[in-house]
Amino acid sequence: MTTPFERALEAGDLAQLRTCPKADLHVHGVGGGSRAFLLERTGRDIAPSDRVFGSLAEMDAWTQANIADLFRGPSGRALAFEATFAQARSDGVTRIDLGEDVWGVTLHEEGAPAVWRMLCDAHDLAAPDIEWIPQMGMSRHCPVGAIQYWMEPLLELGVFHKLDLAGDELVQPIEVFAPLYRRAKAAGLRLKAHVGEFGTADDVWRAVEVLELDEVQHGVAAAESPQVMRALADSGVRLNLCPTSNVMLGRVARLEDHPIRRLFDAGVMVTVNTDDCLIFGTSLSHEFLSLYQAGVMTAAELESIRQGAFN
Repeated sequence: MTTPFERALEAGDLAQLRTCPKADLHVHGVGGGSRAFLLERTGRDIAPSDRVFGSLAEMDAWTQANIADLFRGPSGRALAFEATFAQARSDGVTRIDLGEDVWGVTLHEEGAPAVWRMLCDAHDLAAPDIEWIPQMGMSRHCPVGAIQYWMEPLLELGVFHKLDLAGDELVQPIEVFAPLYRRAKAAGLRLKAHVGEFGTADDVWRAVEVLELDEVQHGVAAAESPQVMRALADSGVRLNLCPTSNVMLGRVARLEDHPIRRLFDAGVMVTVNTDDCLIFGTSLSHEFLSLYQAGVMTAAELESIRQGAFN
């Protein structure tokens, strides 16, 4: 017997898909917001990019030109996170991994406690009924010593459940972040990192081993290696994939060719997520529907992925 989610996919009913519970495990507070919410709040209609970016640097340049001024300073960061929670609520997301980068402590005179209040207020104002998994982020371009200095007071709060590392994969060797991951693991956090978005399959598995990852953000490069896919499947490490993002950043030429198919067939645990829906003009419901309509996955397979994201 098919589920309401499967029937909505088969009917191409985006509105019905939005009523089905979903988990977004890979979304950024700046870039993940609701276009409608920001239009109502600020009067600015932020149209998504109309072209494929050639690199992360090109996407960063678009961000600076189109949305960065809205999200500067403490009040701007609060607006960004409220918009992201609002986007999730409007799309039927009932669980979300979301949080601030550790450098965010530098924006507030009170440091870590103010960062936590900002996140809690955004959640309470925009989506109090959504199950929120607080996440701490790190940027690869920052000096490791600075990250450690910013990270410690946030860890001491004892409120964050996950750690993520984002940014250009080639800026620093993955090994330099290992001490920070050991510290986070000792504090009980679940460990994630952006890897394999532009790097290789070997980079994915190296990061899993060195950082002792529980989850990989992107990781599409793993599909290039049967050995790495087998290792991921055997270890139960989950890949939190963002199909539209991969296309819009030129990592995948066409949605029809997305590696989620090969990864799923190899037994790798995968989820479907949004990444930066304000920039890419997508939503989690749209991600699922696009994969179905492109013939990448069946409705039943996508239903199993939807349900698996809650485990």
